[in-house]
Amino acid sequence: MLVINSYDEFASYLGKELGTTEWFAVDQERINQFADATLDHQWIHVDPERAKDGPFGQTIVHGYLTLSLLPYFWEQIVKVNNLKMMVNYGMDKMKFGQAVLSGQRLRLNASLVGIANLRGICKAEISFKIEIEDQKKPALTGVATFLYHFN
Repeated sequence: MLVINSYDEFASYLGKELGTTEWFAVDQERINQFADATLDHQWIHVDPERAKDGPFGQTIVHGYLTLSLLPYFWEQIVKVNNLKMMVNYGMDKMKFGQAVLSGQRLRLNASLVGIANLRGICKAEISFKIEIEDQKKPALTGVATFLYHFN
């Protein structure tokens, strides 16, 4: 895990890979909880019996559940100290590459592709890829932008 204490230290990683997390399994219980939280109970996610006859042969993870794992994974790659707060600023070039089957394992790979000092606020652009174990195509790719308000 990288530990960042300042804008200048963060900027030294521009154009570099920041790290890759451990694998994390997304099980049916988590999918069902996400469906309850988002009110998205589409059968392809929550009905294992019906999904057996569907296009994937079983239930799949919500795309937005995959995306929602980004903060969990990000905390495993970078720890930023000396902060007042961190704000999710936006997502760019986000693309779902492949469905994630219930029970599959995911991990995050991240690189720093842009950084700017906006009057004392660090704007970091992180290229991310959420990979599926034993699959060539990633589940999700994109660029996440975070604003770090250092003390």
